[in-house]
Amino acid sequence: MQKLTGKVAVITGGKSGIGYATAEELKAQGAKVVITGRSAEKVETAAKTLGVKGYVADVSNLAAIEQLVANVQSEFDKVDILFVNAGVFAPAPIGQITEEVFDQNMDINFKGAVFTVEKFLPILNDGASIINLSSINAYTGMPNTAIYAASKAAMNAYTRTAATELAPRGIRVNAINPGPVSTPIFGKTGMPEDQLNGFAAAMQNRVPLKRFGQPSEIAKLAAFLASEDAAFITGSEYNIDGGLNIN
Repeated sequence: MQKLTGKVAVITGGKSGIGYATAEELKAQGAKVVITGRSAEKVETAAKTLGVKGYVADVSNLAAIEQLVANVQSEFDKVDILFVNAGVFAPAPIGQITEEVFDQNMDINFKGAVFTVEKFLPILNDGASIINLSSINAYTGMPNTAIYAASKAAMNAYTRTAATELAPRGIRVNAINPGPVSTPIFGKTGMPEDQLNGFAAAMQNRVPLKRFGQPSEIAKLAAFLASEDAAFITGSEYNIDGGLNIN
């Protein structure tokens, strides 16, 4: 049964990985879906393959977010589901954290996420669902992820407060904290392939279920939080990590 028929959903960073899988799932549930991304070519390809609307937008640029909102409003008027998914993973050990690493993580993962919500608020329907993609790294203390983890911990704190403040409008705000998921995000770090493979093997060994998650598994959780099945859920965080956070 389609549970999102007639709903309008916007997914930032929807050209690949979790965002792409969620666009696919929400569309299957009957929603009209909009995806965004920084690469015009990749957004166009993904949107065409998915059969959804695609807009180019860099969430670290406030003017780009404002233009995105204007485009969505012109095309769809109001929005029912906002999946704040765009993010980067830029690792660096303590003592070697540069301003560039700090800004890259914070500008996209936190500042971009916050202002995506801020700019979309005027066109969100009362009763809308906002879903913020965070990470269990907010809690795990994993080496080399201090600033990435801090950006996600900040997002979780923002989620709780936003849920309180937006409750009078019936807008629900929740966070998803994935563990390791098979997405292209790790390949964008610039780490050598052997180092990436070693990182992946060590991470998988720590997961009690002994595997990485699949984007489609995160997408199903996002679809649940977007639906009326989650009508009494707000200000919550959902760990979806194969048990990593308890190990």
